[in-house]
Amino acid sequence: MTEAFLQYVWRHRLLEGPLTTTEGLPVVVERAGELNRDAGPDFFDARVTIDGIRWAGNVEIHVRASDWKAHHHSEDKKYNNVILHVVYIHDADVVLENGKTVATVAVADNIPEHVWENYEELMSSEESIACSSRLERIPDFLMHISQERLTVERMERKTDDARRLLDEARGSWEKACYWFTARYFGGKTNAFAFELLAKKTPMTIVAKKKDNPFRIESLYFGQAGLLEGDFDDEYPRAMQREYSYLRAAYNLRPMDGHLWKFFRLYPASFPTLRISQFACLMARSHGLFSKLLESRDVRELRLLFDVETSDYWQTHYIYDNESRVRSRKLGKMAIDRLLINAWAPLLFEYGVMHDDQSRKDQAFALLRQLPAERNKIISLWENAGVKPSNAAESQALIELYNEYCMKKRCLECQLGGRVLKIGR
Repeated sequence: MTEAFLQYVWRHRLLEGPLTTTEGLPVVVERAGELNRDAGPDFFDARVTIDGIRWAGNVEIHVRASDWKAHHHSEDKKYNNVILHVVYIHDADVVLENGKTVATVAVADNIPEHVWENYEELMSSEESIACSSRLERIPDFLMHISQERLTVERMERKTDDARRLLDEARGSWEKACYWFTARYFGGKTNAFAFELLAKKTPMTIVAKKKDNPFRIESLYFGQAGLLEGDFDDEYPRAMQREYSYLRAAYNLRPMDGHLWKFFRLYPASFPTLRISQFACLMARSHGLFSKLLESRDVRELRLLFDVETSDYWQTHYIYDNESRVRSRKLGKMAIDRLLINAWAPLLFEYGVMHDDQSRKDQAFALLRQLPAERNKIISLWENAGVKPSNAAESQALIELYNEYCMKKRCLECQLGGRVLKIGR
């Protein structure tokens, strides 16, 4: 038995049969109260009738009544307004700090057997998704409601980075969008390095060189710290010369090239190719955030990111090592990941900051227009019979898995709560 489980059955009114105090007085619960997640009694503002007398106040819950003393509640004035002590085992009477005795209800015989058995099964399951065998019994409407709430949770979690960058950009949404786009351009492996590259390469300098894509590419590769050393090919040597001029003209300082990671990446995701694609994007586009606000269709945004490397990188993954010719466009899946992880959260945060519900709705509409993601977590859900139809739903399932399933927070999950109530 756990205190968290007792709190759950109390909060959701799952106790069966008549309740009586340890002295045999009848107890009627009118209102379980509001769960308190901070210090103090477990539930605030409860309403109970004990032996015909109506009480309003707080409720404390323990596995054993003696936990009251073990937790030093008898010395704490915050517990003086407790009107009922709910326990699994009554092994001691308890007294408030003001000397008054607290009415106690022992509920060991009032907990439905199947609810406890379901809880034990969830907590002891070694499956990645503990309730996977029961999901087919979850009503579609509850699954839908749960996914909508989890999509919001996921979005709010992701906006932490957007808020951080906006603070660093001193409220400039364009600069924050530039940095945020860069952060997700290279995927998880090189997110930090790309963000640093954008911060070291001011948009003002990029804007001045927009008529010369080669100059912009040289600027980014130089600032990335990837033009150090001697090269055999003429193209990187030409970039070195160009960057040497730009560095002196604008007093630039490059980042350390060793920050870029190539290991365990598919060649198509090498930072060399991603930097060239990013340079192409910045040479073609100005005012990224304005384009985000103006767009109403995912096709417009995909066209914006329909970029490819310069000619040299069509036949190279790394310097001085030629490969077969092939198009090095930014792939559709990479574009969609960027829209899901960067642009939708940025748009949502803009709506939050400006109290503009239409912008938050626009962010969710963008997710619903994008296909569901393909990764190991989504495969687990699909194997359990849950198949997302768009990115909003796949984001919800990722949030559910990472923040609830992996942490065994079944009691805080709408689906887990439903599974607890399913009969054996």
